[in-house]
Amino acid sequence: MPVGIVGFGVYLPKFRIKVEEIAAYYKQDPNKIKSSLLINEKSVAAKDEDSATMSVQSSQQALIMAEIDKSKIGSVYVGSESHPYAVKPTATIVGNALNLTNFYTAADFQFACKSTTAAVYASLGLVASKYVEYALVIGADKAQSKNGDILEYCAGAGSVTWILGSNENEIVASIDKIVSFSTNTPDFWRRHGEDHPEYLGRFTGEPSYFFHITQTVDKILQDAKMVPADFDHVVFHQPNGAFPYSIAKKLGFVKKQIELGLVAPHFGNCYSATTMIGVSAVLDQAKENQKILVVSYGSGSGCDAMILTTTSNLSKKQNKSKTVQNFIDQKEYIDYSTILKWN
Repeated sequence: MPVGIVGFGVYLPKFRIKVEEIAAYYKQDPNKIKSSLLINEKSVAAKDEDSATMSVQSSQQALIMAEIDKSKIGSVYVGSESHPYAVKPTATIVGNALNLTNFYTAADFQFACKSTTAAVYASLGLVASKYVEYALVIGADKAQSKNGDILEYCAGAGSVTWILGSNENEIVASIDKIVSFSTNTPDFWRRHGEDHPEYLGRFTGEPSYFFHITQTVDKILQDAKMVPADFDHVVFHQPNGAFPYSIAKKLGFVKKQIELGLVAPHFGNCYSATTMIGVSAVLDQAKENQKILVVSYGSGSGCDAMILTTTSNLSKKQNKSKTVQNFIDQKEYIDYSTILKWN
């Protein structure tokens, strides 16, 4: 029985800040930063926005597209690095705001930037086994960074929702295969009670992002008996705009395959939401029977890779809800002093 996406939606706050604005405050060279990170600006959550409110926004968009009976949603899973509460689930806040029935299983997921694909993995089993008819999977983050840290140029805000189901007449993209790879690698973390994450330079990059993605992609291609040229699109996790180009070249993918899903230059890294927002950007424009490779990465460390195939239902549902490009275009620039006041 196929399981796949029956609806998807995103949300990005309208506020943006340019790299030049942050760099001016710290007397740094914006051109050097932009050329290094390939980030032009990032999204900024309003003072009254958090991962819960953004989760509701993207889920409303997904429900508009899916056109399903929401009383049949049997699970709500939210992946995030910035849940509003240390003890109290974000998932139940979302379920209540969406006016779901009370008969659903809910949980919050945490695995750095891949917490949402981990939730997809768990939800696949629920739908495939028919324990639930529809599964709501959400990734949302109001990304944290220390003021003045290089992360501040990339740490954005946003959310994404996928609704998974098994009705072939509703699926816009089937999830054909998934592979996960996990290690204990201390590249990036945030201890309990701390406001901002820490990272170790020697464990970032090659031993973390690049190693884990290489291992996972090699495995899924081997299992699926496919090669990079078999894919129309590939979406890698985007801690910045540069890393996806580097890993794509290393693994044998070409620029054309990653361009449609490369969204970080427009709004930064929304942590657990970024990879799936990139996939949503691809699905906004993809054609029937296209192959999409999805590769997330989460610090600590792990990688999930999925192979999707678009269906004839996709064209019927495209543009029923707001597209990623709609949210990219809808923006209002703020200055750095505003961010300091909000934080």
